[in-house]
Amino acid sequence: MTQPIPEDDLIVSDWYRDFTNSGVGATLTKRLGLPRPAVLRRHEPGAPLLPGPAVVGTAGEGRLRDPLTAVLKDAGVTLLSPVTADGGTDGERTAAVLLDATGLRTPADLAAAHDFLAPALRRLAPSGRVLVLAEPPSEAADPAQAAARQALEGLVRSTAKELRGGATANLLLVPDGAEGGLAGPVRFFLSGRSAYVDGQVVTLTAAGATDGQDDDRPLAGKVAVVTGAARGIGAAIARVLARDGAHVVVVDLPAAGQALAGVANEVGGTALQLDITAPDAPERLVGHLRERHGGVDVVVHNAGITRDKLLVNMDAARWNAVMAVNLQAQLDLTQALLDADGLLRPGGRVVCVSSQSGIAGNRGQTNYAASKAGVIGMVRAWAPALAERGATINAVAPGFIVTEMTARMPFGTREIGSRINSLQQGGLPVDVAETVAWLAQPESTGVNGQVVRVCGQSFLGA
Repeated sequence: MTQPIPEDDLIVSDWYRDFTNSGVGATLTKRLGLPRPAVLRRHEPGAPLLPGPAVVGTAGEGRLRDPLTAVLKDAGVTLLSPVTADGGTDGERTAAVLLDATGLRTPADLAAAHDFLAPALRRLAPSGRVLVLAEPPSEAADPAQAAARQALEGLVRSTAKELRGGATANLLLVPDGAEGGLAGPVRFFLSGRSAYVDGQVVTLTAAGATDGQDDDRPLAGKVAVVTGAARGIGAAIARVLARDGAHVVVVDLPAAGQALAGVANEVGGTALQLDITAPDAPERLVGHLRERHGGVDVVVHNAGITRDKLLVNMDAARWNAVMAVNLQAQLDLTQALLDADGLLRPGGRVVCVSSQSGIAGNRGQTNYAASKAGVIGMVRAWAPALAERGATINAVAPGFIVTEMTARMPFGTREIGSRINSLQQGGLPVDVAETVAWLAQPESTGVNGQVVRVCGQSFLGA
């Protein structure tokens, strides 16, 4: 039987969250009006998609209600009737609220979104999920329709900030013709895999539908490579990919060889000691994948370093080292994999790790933020070329993730970093790993050129 991903108590302990969820702590925080971070619902192999029923509504004449309902029923989700403003139905708590807003024509139609969501959210259970589906504003017929569609982003992001109890809200944009790729993203946003993904907007592309996948082992038979895999987020990514069925090639510096071998043994994978900035690194990686595995299905560019200094005090060595590892190596390795005939197999997935700093910036991290913003530019530019091969490339942008590195931060800095998001807590390495694994799945074929923040809807940046 597949086991849950282990968590290292040393680095994932959140004293404040644990205290506020204890008997004495809950009473005290309520009396003092202090925030009370929830224990988030995370993915457990074999668990149902949702721990309770869902409710589906529409704003206007939506075109996704039937396929959306089919996805939910196929996943074994019980559907309730929409709750009315005066109380409605029988008072049962819902695990998810879904709104098909593809029928919006003018800002006046947004009233229907309010009329459905306001009463439905009163019944939302802890760790509930809110998912709004709409069409991209860029494809609107006129300014009024574009305004109505764009308004949903403000609605969803604000709703995410209002929810409590570990609940999240996200927006999925589905252009006409992209309905075939609906199942994978819907299941991700409703599941425990998306526990720390909140207030995000993902746009689907009109890619062909998949034949479905084994939800317990969606990566069975796949070969995945993960750089920077000796510890932290990289090791968590390797564990989740292996749990989902992939054979994982873990890559890191020779200096991390012992830790790397430990991860490889743990996940039943293969270790490759490699400095990804070396001139021959692309050739060596391509050779290893071709000779040992005959190709690769999933490539995760996770390796990254920091060399922090204020820009006015930063020397060239710090700048160049960060750019070489965080950005140039991703460019060089990806290009080599694409140039190697047939190495990236049909349906290939490339997932790049960016950062919240690359979106919002961060004091003392001009080199790091520039490199991570560059990763986003690379992903968006390469997406069309990958689509022509039947492959995808996306990025995840972690926010404050609790690791051994953050555990060494000053107490005050660590606490501020953990609390300045809608979920009022730091994320775990497994939260980043689950998002990476979702983007690696066959059912994510319609997700291409996207940047998904894994930040609990941080208050820094968009």
